[in-house]
Amino acid sequence: MTAFRTFGPAEIRAAVGLAELIEPVARVLAEFSQGRGESPIVVFAPAGQDGDVHVKSAWLPGMPVFTVKVAAWFAARATAGPAAHSGFIAVLDAATGDLRALLRDDHHLTDLRTAAAGAVAARLLARADARTVAVLGTGTQAYLQVLAVRAVRPVDTVLIWGRNQEAAHRLAARLPELTAVVAAEPEAAVRRADIVVTATSSRQPILRGQWLAPGQHVTAIGADDPGKAELDPDCFARADLLAVDSRRDTPRIAGDLRAAIDAGAVQADDVHAELGELVLGRHPGRRDDSQLTVAKLIGLGVQDLASAEVALRRLEGSTR
Repeated sequence: MTAFRTFGPAEIRAAVGLAELIEPVARVLAEFSQGRGESPIVVFAPAGQDGDVHVKSAWLPGMPVFTVKVAAWFAARATAGPAAHSGFIAVLDAATGDLRALLRDDHHLTDLRTAAAGAVAARLLARADARTVAVLGTGTQAYLQVLAVRAVRPVDTVLIWGRNQEAAHRLAARLPELTAVVAAEPEAAVRRADIVVTATSSRQPILRGQWLAPGQHVTAIGADDPGKAELDPDCFARADLLAVDSRRDTPRIAGDLRAAIDAGAVQADDVHAELGELVLGRHPGRRDDSQLTVAKLIGLGVQDLASAEVALRRLEGSTR
């Protein structure tokens, strides 16, 4: 076995940002939707509602490496001082299986690749003239999703709602280049928006379908396991175009989409496209400015593979 390098959070943050990952994530989503490679997902919750673990791995033909990622969220970790999230990505040689690098990113690459998928979804599904985004959530992912939307649409206004109003104001302060408005209620933010992003760990719906209007786009990324929910069943029932990252896994793992299927609001066959199919042009995407579009994303191992490959290439290049 050859020697491997370990890279820490500070090195990884300095090496790669959101802009470097949007196109690589789009490419691997397209490959995934062509049935290439494998991207299995395991989710378990050893701490119940107070902690979950996502184990995601992936390989793709032609890639020099494959990856195994462990991403965890534990409430007890936050009370001890650091953030609730933690994690690492093991990068292994695709020819020998040897461990090439351990990326101790503390969830940074997961955050970036999730935001990159949000950028791809907005580019493919949001109206070209969308200028106002409502974000439900106040954490790191809420911030990154606003940056992701700005990368692909001429957004100049962000409407922020969170259960913690102080956190919402802190997020607004991090976006001085935008007109940032903190909303007292989620409905007020949603009704004024062209694009709606949900980025929370909620276990009950925070977005109601009755608030949505023709022409809006929704990217929902928070409810990424069976116990979570951000969208009520009516959000899915009202969608003129419902896209997911995985036809097989998203209805199984996403708690809110699973609930909508169980309630009979939609069926699994009502998913119109995978995000990768939209990238490939196999589905035309938004047909006109009056359609209501929804992208329900859980995050795939191929996204971790793309982010790890880019990060490792840049990290190894910087140490030569």
